[in-house]
Amino acid sequence: MTDFLKLTGKNIVVTGVANRKSVAWHIAKTLEEAGATVVYVVRSEARKESTAKLLADRQVLVCDVEYQDQIDKLRDDLTAQGITIHGLVHSMAFADYSEGMKPFHETTKAQFLQAVDISCFSLVKLSNALKDVFDPDASVVTISISTTTMASENYGFMAPIKAALDSSLAFLTKSFSSFSRVRFNAVGPSLLKTSASAGIPGYVDAYLFAEQVIPRKSAVTTQEAADVAVFLLSPRSSGIQAQNIAVDAGMSINYFDKDIIAGVLKHDS
Repeated sequence: MTDFLKLTGKNIVVTGVANRKSVAWHIAKTLEEAGATVVYVVRSEARKESTAKLLADRQVLVCDVEYQDQIDKLRDDLTAQGITIHGLVHSMAFADYSEGMKPFHETTKAQFLQAVDISCFSLVKLSNALKDVFDPDASVVTISISTTTMASENYGFMAPIKAALDSSLAFLTKSFSSFSRVRFNAVGPSLLKTSASAGIPGYVDAYLFAEQVIPRKSAVTTQEAADVAVFLLSPRSSGIQAQNIAVDAGMSINYFDKDIIAGVLKHDS
């Protein structure tokens, strides 16, 4: 069967491509392979220049979601093209860890609110701005995490931000349902090898630990997360709404693996 995902000829806006390791890039190239037309949105002219080789011959627009006027310009640019948007990939997150990792209770108001604005509220702002450009059955997919209730020190204060992002899916679904059938879902991968994650203190050790906890003994790949996102963007997932689909290769079922327990107890003895 050809075009199983029914994505041929669909227009998908993909935000957040930074380099070849980006989740957004894996999603975008898979969409292209499935026959979709991708409109790329990056956060700055500098990022547009740094990705010029990677995104050669593709349409790339600039929008820093911290600024409403840039979101409005993105909407106007897409409207002027007269195209209908069948999907939106919201793949952006930022947290200010410039002072290093601190206990959660020492998070500053400025740090927290900036992270909420860029990593969570930007989904609301983009969805609202593009509502008249969306196809009535458009699919919006954001990138979350596999769990927001595990207090991992090396993730800083981002888990509560992602929890707000997950909750927003239900409320966007409800409010959009008064005039459309636009769907809002999230992909929640466990630890991935990306350029952004490489800068998080202690992340590499956590990644290596995840590889031991996952039953298959190998971590989730970025492509595996991207494949789920592409499915959620496709009409084939039309019955899935307001969900975070965890992509953790079974890590969450195996925290009490007997070999890991034995290793910890042996180390402590």
